[in-house]
Amino acid sequence: MKHFRSIEEAGVDGITKLLDLADHMAEVNRRPNPKVPALRGKTVCNVFFEDSTRTRLSFETAAKRLSADIMNFAVSSSSVNKGESLRDTIETIAAMGVDAFVIRHGSSGVPWQVEQWTNASVVNAGDGWHAHPTQALLDCYTIRTALDRRESFDGLKIAIVGDVKHSRVARSDIRAFTLLGADVTLVAPRTLLPPSVDVPTTTDLDDVIGDVDVLYLLRMQQERMTESLVPSLREYTSRFGLTPARAARLAEHALIMHPGPMNRGVEMAVDPSELPGSVITQQVTNGIAVRMAVLFELLGSGSNLEENV
Repeated sequence: MKHFRSIEEAGVDGITKLLDLADHMAEVNRRPNPKVPALRGKTVCNVFFEDSTRTRLSFETAAKRLSADIMNFAVSSSSVNKGESLRDTIETIAAMGVDAFVIRHGSSGVPWQVEQWTNASVVNAGDGWHAHPTQALLDCYTIRTALDRRESFDGLKIAIVGDVKHSRVARSDIRAFTLLGADVTLVAPRTLLPPSVDVPTTTDLDDVIGDVDVLYLLRMQQERMTESLVPSLREYTSRFGLTPARAARLAEHALIMHPGPMNRGVEMAVDPSELPGSVITQQVTNGIAVRMAVLFELLGSGSNLEENV
């Protein structure tokens, strides 16, 4: 695998291989000194054109735990503010010696453009509304470990709730969950659904909540909305938010997930730390192991996993 830009590119075999590799990385992260020499001598550059806290820090931590060198590109203090193009930026950084670019950009397709300008590996850390494949991978890993679903997600019922229209996480999750065998249902106002989807949809959360194994809540991305797509946030919460009454209807084994950052009081009207099925914090923890797996797969080819990890 040269790049990791979408779930479709990885396919079922690629996803399964990375999830298995994440098991090794999770074991590394439980050690007193969670650092291994697997990527010593390699350089990873985080190029984030959009604000991010957890994804950037997660990739940075993952690279450091594999002993890679890290370069962080900040748009606010770069020559982009002087009019430098994306291509010139990438080619300039690549000339310094970079083995992998981790790219986040507000425009869909940028990771595919970047590949044309460098020989380095490219990891998609979120492009426009299109894809966020490492988030989907960490979500799969979290479900797999929490529900002991190592072989497949066959028969698993997953409801993805909220602002699907603007969510690159939802697009990658739908693809990853269904490839592994899960039955995915989208729950959202019709105004927050994409024009076409290939999984069932409903506007009635109360109709499905008692029957799901995983309730995946999406953030209302108000910064991406250029028109009023819901009457009010209060009405949205009353119809699609996780309220105490809805939390009480979840199956005992059901997981509650959210990609963050969370709009408390909107999609989440309860304190998730008080819900026994919440694995939201575990998603963040697993993100490091999964991103270590991705970087090792791209840059550690040929090295011995047992000796270096």
